[in-house]
Amino acid sequence: MKSKIKIAQIGVGYWGPNLLRNLALNPRCELSMCVDLSDERKNYVKSLYPNIKVSSNANDVFDNAEIDAVVIATPVKTHYQLATKALKNKKHILVEKPMATTIKEVEKIQFLSEKNELVAMSGHTFLFNPAVKKIKEIINSGDLGEIRYIYSQRLNLGRIRNDVDALWNLAPHDISIIKFWLEDLKPLKVSRYGMDYLQKGIQDVSFLTLTYPNNILVNIHVSWLDPNKIRTITIVGSKKMIVYDDLSKNKIAIYDKGIDRKAILGENMDFDNNQIFDFNHRSGDVKFPSINWEEPLSAEINHFFDCIQNKYKCLTGINHTKEVISILQKASTK
Repeated sequence: MKSKIKIAQIGVGYWGPNLLRNLALNPRCELSMCVDLSDERKNYVKSLYPNIKVSSNANDVFDNAEIDAVVIATPVKTHYQLATKALKNKKHILVEKPMATTIKEVEKIQFLSEKNELVAMSGHTFLFNPAVKKIKEIINSGDLGEIRYIYSQRLNLGRIRNDVDALWNLAPHDISIIKFWLEDLKPLKVSRYGMDYLQKGIQDVSFLTLTYPNNILVNIHVSWLDPNKIRTITIVGSKKMIVYDDLSKNKIAIYDKGIDRKAILGENMDFDNNQIFDFNHRSGDVKFPSINWEEPLSAEINHFFDCIQNKYKCLTGINHTKEVISILQKASTK
């Protein structure tokens, strides 16, 4: 591999400019080409980065033997075709979430990446967020006690999609984060309830419920019809609780709150139920741990390069991606 990774980006739409900026600023790569079907988007790239070649044809990337890696930020329905074509042409890939729409598609991507010894990474950016990583440290320390339940809200009013529904658009973030926090646990049960108010067959709001081993309950609420922009995840433990608010200055709040149950001997010796319980409410301090901030997308791209150049184990590689897609697919076939 050359000292600098020669890279191309396909798709410069909603999220594409953020990727473009980080790639252009990263000294570890040479951003040589951008592809988009829109003349407006191509002109946008030319205006900011006149040295980058622009094209309307993705084959200009695939046929270029000098390009080592491809970032794919196109509509979801195109991810699989572009990802497999890149791998067949010996390019490492970073694909925006979700990487594909079925487990079979992800398995085909896995086969090609392993066959050609290439990195196939999904853009689950939140796993590179310092707040998300800090919360994992807190969970692993045992400070929260046993995890009882987790619920997330990813809500907004706007950006209605027609290629995917709200669940496939928004929930991959929260599924990915919670999988990261719970490590190897896989849900025992997946259920989903939603409604399509604006476009038939495309749900605008969904409630996804996951039941994990150890009686851990997870609920994920997503919507693009809500009055307020909300990005929160609450973790309730047996000792302490955490609220992660991605829109807040203090990303993490740790609450020393809870209810302790103490068994006491019943006054009447009922051999079927000879114990009753006393409940003690705790309400201690609220702490806001300090976080060394780094832009998650920059960290994600550097991790992609480390996987290519230094053979790092990919944090959001095929195995992580398969778990996320599996949950989404199960939720979509109920």
